[in-house]
Amino acid sequence: MSPSRIDSHKAGTDDGWHGVISENGPFPPEPDRYHLYIGLFCPFAHRVNLVRSLAGLEGYITLSVVKPYPKGDEKGWPGWQFPASDDEYPNATVDHLFGSKYLHEVYFKVDPDYKGRYSVPVLWDKKLNTIVNNESAEMLRWLPTAFDSIKKTNPGLGLNLYPDELSLEIDRLTVWINSDLNAGVYKAGFAPNQEVYDKNVIPVFGALNKLEETISSLGGPFVLGDKLTELDIRVYATIVRFDVVYVQHFKCNLGMIRHDYPYIEAWLAHVYWNVQGFKETTDFKHIKENYTKSHYDINPKAITPMGPYPDVRGEKDGTNLESGFEWSATGE
Repeated sequence: MSPSRIDSHKAGTDDGWHGVISENGPFPPEPDRYHLYIGLFCPFAHRVNLVRSLAGLEGYITLSVVKPYPKGDEKGWPGWQFPASDDEYPNATVDHLFGSKYLHEVYFKVDPDYKGRYSVPVLWDKKLNTIVNNESAEMLRWLPTAFDSIKKTNPGLGLNLYPDELSLEIDRLTVWINSDLNAGVYKAGFAPNQEVYDKNVIPVFGALNKLEETISSLGGPFVLGDKLTELDIRVYATIVRFDVVYVQHFKCNLGMIRHDYPYIEAWLAHVYWNVQGFKETTDFKHIKENYTKSHYDINPKAITPMGPYPDVRGEKDGTNLESGFEWSATGE
């Protein structure tokens, strides 16, 4: 059996990789065995990188970061590039494993006939020389606890973002968060005409309205109350990009987080400033320049706006918001 077939990927197709790091599978947890390819601009790669930070996996999973642009032609070819050196673009890195110029070279090492997108994130197994998984939603579910069996006192030990008592609610909210918010901004932003845009931009703000009500009713400081869950990661990857990119670039301008959604803004300020990992995995230069300099049909002159400023409002304690709303010490 070739490495590309270990995990259910169908060679020569556009199917992704769906492996899992687990004690009893072909990808067991081991120190320095796995490598993660990401783009700091991508909200889906951001999810996985954030879990890597929250779970304290920096010492277990090494990292390579592609540049935020150029992306390639309208079909995505040749795709994301690595810098020639770690000094070429701030916080982008060379391919630490293979010295590749393009991310597609990594995909082709496993499946030379791969027909899918050369997307991030990609989790690589250095021992078997294959891709483990390139589906962020799948990794978000199992990565938080994947290395617990070999950890001692590392930060993030026992991080459970999908607790049993909240699993049904997480599943219920994920349906519309994913469809109308995470994917919704793209449906509106890449609309080919006015009719499609009009149809898709409204559900984005319907989702924001429901999210505002959810956080308000449960009292914060997290989406589902006093416990950090995978919903916070799913929501954060979109919300932290909303005012700085999606409002102007994707024309999602029926409102802004900082002016129209006080509870979401307070939640954003809280996790960004107070929860280790959120701010540290967020790079606004990569985010802004990716969208504005790689979507030529939307922004043909590739001009990147300076604002809004600041990227995330609020001080270290999440206060000083214009809305006047803040979490209390008890999160009520």
